[in-house]
Amino acid sequence: MAARLPPGRPGNLTPDQEAKLKEMWSQTLDIFGVGRGTSEAANGAATPSSEASSSDKKKKGRLSLFGKKKGGEGDTTNDTADNDKHGQTREFQQALASQTPEQLRDAFWSMVKHDHPDALLLRFLRARKWDVHAALIMLVSTMHWRSQEISVDDDIMAKGELHALQQETTSSSAAEKKEGADFMAQLRMGKSFLHGTDKDGRPCCYVRVRLHRQGEQSEKSLERFTVYTIETARMLLRPPIDTATIVFDMTDFSMANMDYTPVKFMIKCFEANYPESLGSVLVYKAPWIFQGIWKIIKGWLDPVVASKVHFASNVEELTQWIPRKQIPKENGGDEEWRYEYVEPKEGENRQMDDAEARGKLVQERMGMVRGYEADTLAWVEGKGSAGEERRALAGRLAENYWRLDPFVRARSLYDRVGVIGEGGRLEFYPSHA
Repeated sequence: MAARLPPGRPGNLTPDQEAKLKEMWSQTLDIFGVGRGTSEAANGAATPSSEASSSDKKKKGRLSLFGKKKGGEGDTTNDTADNDKHGQTREFQQALASQTPEQLRDAFWSMVKHDHPDALLLRFLRARKWDVHAALIMLVSTMHWRSQEISVDDDIMAKGELHALQQETTSSSAAEKKEGADFMAQLRMGKSFLHGTDKDGRPCCYVRVRLHRQGEQSEKSLERFTVYTIETARMLLRPPIDTATIVFDMTDFSMANMDYTPVKFMIKCFEANYPESLGSVLVYKAPWIFQGIWKIIKGWLDPVVASKVHFASNVEELTQWIPRKQIPKENGGDEEWRYEYVEPKEGENRQMDDAEARGKLVQERMGMVRGYEADTLAWVEGKGSAGEERRALAGRLAENYWRLDPFVRARSLYDRVGVIGEGGRLEFYPSHA
């Protein structure tokens, strides 16, 4: 694994970057209704009387907070609008208009999972070149997308593979049965899967493009499978590794495998909702017919994302990024491994039914969240040892998440084969897998 902490991460910030992080935290907590001058109850939310008397005023204030900026240095309103190809300004306004501060706060802490909270905000700041205004729009629109549009945590990850299997085998609804079957088909064939690491210790996601046929699975199931794979890959990231490598295996590719709709969705995911998550994108053994397709796709990509795309025509070239011993034989490497899907087992998610145990862990977590928010406000104001205290709390939040994980995330293939172990322990090459 890479030993050095990359720049722009917790523990490796310049003074200017730390100032930007403080500014973003201040504005983020203000949107959540947590901050100086707010009336807060013990759970960190506004008291009922205060909320009832000032609801309209707060909503108006939140909406006007990011209205037109004054001209001069730091004026990014027009620049943000000009570069908003994924419509995030509109999603941002929808979020502030339709979701309460507490709902947005819950969406954020649900998204944090085992990450350092600073690391999550820093992804958005780096993606928007340290423009706090643009980064905050991106963050809030992502929270809206996760919680209101795609339902990442309370549907896709909470229900997981066993739910899809049950849909496929027992649902009386033809539509639900197909959705479950489509999702399971992609898992069973290994259309895309997570396996091993590259030279820098990044988790690798292999996409076998030849296994895709336009129309075989519904657009909804393709999107669900894409988000499920990305979100599962997040479970494999540990500092200092915070990005993944995608290998698009183009072996035996033909035009019958080309489908622009899921490609556009994947681009939106990485550019708008999972910023700074890609380490490298490796296009392996692309045939000549892909040249024209690549020109079209490259035109859709942000230049920073496009710069991470590399082509490898043979295994020798692929070894620039992945050691030969870690490349499966299917791809010309030396590793004796092949993808096999292990079916979900009834009862593997039984801990999710234990509401009492889950409730205790959630309450413990929310106590830490309130402490982290309070320490963050003190840190922003430069008070005492708040910085050290919040660093310790970030570690405790990560540890708490892995105890909570079996109660909120359905088990995946990678739990079954031992890649993800108890307490978040990782084994990228489990001996029995």
